[in-house]
This record gives sequence, C-alpha cells and structure tokens, in this order.
Amino acid sequence: MSNLVRIAKISADNRVAAAAISDDGATLLGPWRDDDPFAAPLILPAPDEAANPNGEFLKSDQFSFLPPISAATKIICLGLNYRDHAEEAGEAPPENPALFVKLPDSFVGHDNPIYRPRLSAAFDFEGEIAVVIGRAGRHIAKEDAMAHVYGYTALMDGSVRDYQQHSISAGKCFYQSSSIGPWIVPAESIADQSAMSLTTRLNGEEVQTTDTSRMIYDVATAISYISRWTPLNRGDIVSTGTPSGVGAMRQPPLWMNAGDVIEVSVGGVGALRNNVVDEQ
Repeated sequence: MSNLVRIAKISADNRVAAAAISDDGATLLGPWRDDDPFAAPLILPAPDEAANPNGEFLKSDQFSFLPPISAATKIICLGLNYRDHAEEAGEAPPENPALFVKLPDSFVGHDNPIYRPRLSAAFDFEGEIAVVIGRAGRHIAKEDAMAHVYGYTALMDGSVRDYQQHSISAGKCFYQSSSIGPWIVPAESIADQSAMSLTTRLNGEEVQTTDTSRMIYDVATAISYISRWTPLNRGDIVSTGTPSGVGAMRQPPLWMNAGDVIEVSVGGVGALRNNVVDEQ
C-alpha cells in the first residue's frame, strides 16, 4: 500500500484540502480552503502530481476524512447489477441498467459514524465499487468510456428497506446513512479493472464478496448509458451495484444497529470503515 497513489479530501480545524495519503499521514496537494467541508469541491489532481506531493504534511491523527465528493457531485448508482443479487431478490436481470441517484448529504467519510435512521429498524448494507469520472462527456461511446474514468473508491450504500418500499429515493437517501472513500485510487494504479474484488464485512464477519467480472453491466456500458441522458462531469460518481448477501434477503434479516462496524474493501483501493450510531 505504501507506493499506491491515494487521493483524499481531508478536514482539519474546519478547513478542507485535497491530499495524498501515505501509511503515516497526508501531504496536501493544494491550499487549505475555508469553505464548508462537505460542500467544498475536491479538485482532482493529475495522478503524477499526487504521486509526488510537496505540500504540508499532517500525521494521521491530525486530520479526518471527508467524502471525496462535493455538494454538486452527481452520484448515480446501478441496482441489481450482479446476477446473484437479482436472483436473491427474486428479480429478473434488468434489460437496461437500473439506475437511482443518491444525494451528496447522504454520505459521510471514512471512520466517521453513519446514522441508523430513528424512523426505521430495517437498516441494511450494500458494499459497492464506485467509479470516479475524470473526463467530462455526454453521449459517450462504450469503446471510449474507460478513457473517462479517473479512478475508483469504495461505497457503502446504506439502505432503509421499509422506506425503499415507499420509493427508491426515500430508502436510499437518508441523511448521513451511507459512506464513501476513504480515498480515490487512479485507474492506472489498478492492475486489472475488469476483475476488482469487493468484500463487505459486518463486525468483522464477511457478508458479501464478489468481483467486477460478475457484473451484468460493466463500467464502460454503465458510463455510456448514463451519459445518454445526463452529462457526466469530472468528479461525478458511478457506483456499480452490490452483490448477493444483503441483510434483507437473509433469514432472519440481518440489519445494522448502533455499535456495529461496517467495512467495504475494494481490491487495489483499500477499506472503507464506519461505526453505526443511532440518529438522535
């Protein structure tokens, strides 16, 4: 991990900055900003700049991780994009990518608490691999789509299942119920983007495992399809769906509760970890 390029959005003393993350801390990739930490954009640097940072250095206990997004980021997610997850849900694989949108304020960063909504006990986990767009585009051809990928990160799609029955938006967008990060790894640092592993653990127990070769719609197809109806901008997120093993499909259901620790690990990227707390 020590030689891996890892780009994060960090906060310290109510300031925000982009940083390159090493095993012992963070080196700034630009100036501190006094903007609202969650709303401020993450200015994605060139990967070679991130590989050789020369800014201020902070030890690991001197900063916290923010979601590597801004208030203007589009977060577009694929549903039922693994055949085994469609099967466990009793659904046929979708004829086209099944999409929903998550709001930026539904996310927190790595090592920050996620909130179990006080309105529901049916709080579920979905580990996902998220793609970060690097080059803006509309009507992107599938054969050109991977050139629009900046990098990858991990995403935990906190899903409130009873409210999801009301509407996808309601179930997927509860305030600070999901997480993303800790950082972004540039695409060129990933040895094989077609076979990236994904593992979700709840309290240390493996609950989901897969790799990107098992997706119904691959990254290039998803980017091309999404770009038909909305422009994709630098920094936007396309989350590629979750595999089987979600809590709602288990007997009895396995829900997240206060005190739990949820972790999503992506091969070549790293692990996103959060504690669950009850919303007050």
